[in-house]
Amino acid sequence: MSEQSTMEALARLVPHGSRVLDLGCGNGAMLSYLQRERGCTGYGVEIDDANVLACVQRGVDVIQLNLDEGLAMFGDNSFDVVLQIDTLQHLRNAEVMLRETARVGRTGVVAFPNFAHWPNRLSILQGRMPVTRRLPYQWYDTPNIRVGTYKDFEVLAHKNRLRILDSFGLQDGREVRWLPNARAGTAVFRFENA
Repeated sequence: MSEQSTMEALARLVPHGSRVLDLGCGNGAMLSYLQRERGCTGYGVEIDDANVLACVQRGVDVIQLNLDEGLAMFGDNSFDVVLQIDTLQHLRNAEVMLRETARVGRTGVVAFPNFAHWPNRLSILQGRMPVTRRLPYQWYDTPNIRVGTYKDFEVLAHKNRLRILDSFGLQDGREVRWLPNARAGTAVFRFENA
């Protein structure tokens, strides 16, 4: 899936003019896109020095912070939208950070690799951990400390009293709304506190 088509699909979940917090913002490409195309403002949060520098070079306001330490510096409903794009699977405290996302933002948007995508299932049936475009690492060198599925997130959201406002899969830049747990490499959820 191209980075551009992913950004476009995710940006549709962010209302024009929103105040956005992008957790694990990487090089700032998404927040830069939202500022340019949707008139958004806000901050990125990133730990990696090179990515922080890339954000600054793009003109994205960035805070260097380890997300495993939490979001105590932000008040309740400080942002219209809090993004966690390819971040949740890297966090030790994923459930706490999900609740913090809902606390700090009026809505949250989460996107992560869907481990239940059919090619992954096929790899497991063949006795091997999957290596795909979406999950390009061998099991022993992956930065993902956890794997999850579309259905797993639905259960986690319910457990944490989060209301799912929209959900779909992304595959090759297209939204997948029919059987996304099996047919999409990326799971996407927009949610709020219930």
